[in-house]
Amino acid sequence: MRYVAAYLLAVLGGNTSPSAKDIKAILGSVGIEADDDRLNKVISELNGKDINEVMNSGLSKLTSVPAGGAVAAPAAAAAAAVGAGAAPAAAEEKKEEKKEESEESDEDMGFGLFD
Repeated sequence: MRYVAAYLLAVLGGNTSPSAKDIKAILGSVGIEADDDRLNKVISELNGKDINEVMNSGLSKLTSVPAGGAVAAPAAAAAAAVGAGAAPAAAEEKKEEKKEESEESDEDMGFGLFD
């Protein structure tokens, strides 16, 4: 990933076709030694391609990757399906659990915040 990032930094800097030397200079400026095999692989894959087209094709592939938010929707639907009487009781239990956790965390540290 660092090689791709350095390549993109070079392109953003105006170098449309960065060489291995250019990328090594960028990585070396932050104290990273470049692995020649990986560096050459990145350069060979991106050589002669428009970086904007490569990024746009990658973005279209990312749309099919699931994100973490999809899991929350079924949980919210299940909570909505539960009767109205059970919801307040569950909320009270959660509050009590949070309160107990905060007290336990103070004990674990050996001191309280306001002691």
